[in-house]
Amino acid sequence: NKNQVWAKVEEEMQEFKSYVEKKNPDNQNMESEFGDLIFSLINYARFININPENALEKTNKKFISRFQYIESMAKSKGKKITDMNLAEMDMHWDEAKNKKI
Repeated sequence: NKNQVWAKVEEEMQEFKSYVEKKNPDNQNMESEFGDLIFSLINYARFININPENALEKTNKKFISRFQYIESMAKSKGKKITDMNLAEMDMHWDEAKNKKI
């Protein structure tokens, strides 16, 4: 059932997190666990009738649009995006998000 599938997602998340939090993370195991996590999320998405490929494509488009917004804000201030600090970029990212960009 749906709860069992979600429990598997949470289990895979914890396994991935445990490798990430190690003092000397093993990249090979982290990568493997990350793959398991993605796979479990895809399985859950399909279980609840979400097309995971469509979901990822929408996220990619949203990211591109928001990044372009940040670039345009930098340009409007006579800057390049590389001249902006993280706080400025985050502020403009949130503006884009609030504007549903």
